Amino acid sequence: MLKRLLVVVASASFLLGGIARAAETADTSLVLLTENFPPYNMAKNGKNFAQGENIDGIAVDIVREMFKRAGINYSLTLRFPWERIYKLALKQPGYGVFVMARLPDREPLFKWVGPIGPDDWIMLAKGDSKINLQSLEQARKYKIGAYKGDAIAETLTKQGLAPQVVLRDQDNARKLVAGQIDLWATGDPAGRYLAKQEGIGGLKTVLRFNSAELYLALNKDVSDEVVAKLQAALDEMRKEGLVEEIMGRYL
Repeated sequence: MLKRLLVVVASASFLLGGIARAAETADTSLVLLTENFPPYNMAKNGKNFAQGENIDGIAVDIVREMFKRAGINYSLTLRFPWERIYKLALKQPGYGVFVMARLPDREPLFKWVGPIGPDDWIMLAKGDSKINLQSLEQARKYKIGAYKGDAIAETLTKQGLAPQVVLRDQDNARKLVAGQIDLWATGDPAGRYLAKQEGIGGLKTVLRFNSAELYLALNKDVSDEVVAKLQAALDEMRKEGLVEEIMGRYL
């Protein structure tokens, strides 16, 4: 009799524990932070602060659908600077930040959901260009346009490629079409998005010289169960082709 009672008590405790965990997941509400990083995240008014529906972009659309499918509540704020929102996500329980490159030194600092999309460094040329590159060294003989202060421009300069820099990266799209430069060193998909904003299409990638993947980074206090639900939702979206479809809306 006592043995049977203990079994019943144990079963009840297990059931109540499961219910409690489910309730905890349902009540979870994460604070998500992002920055202006077109076309992944951007304020609709172009400013450095926005909330909720006043933010859009590839990653924003993906994250919204991911949280909807996982049944997890969240708030979303776009603010500046990046260092501030990075530190908040690092230190504050229940916080997250996107999109972030998953680098080795960051790996143990967060829990990760992704990848959401690529952040590659590329060389773009006009659609009818005969340029074909296998390495950065081969690009040395061409006129290269880049964005002043950008990591891509700084890297090329350090390697002695002497890019012609402009104050707005989208200006390089027009310079490329006008024949003022032969190659445009930019990010992917950022470069294609900026070109589209300028009414320029048909550019082709002739070299991809750095590759990274972008993620949603969550504070380590966020439960593994929540992380797993979000990852499963994203995996499902990618399998359905929805992630690619969302990218196609902006590119």
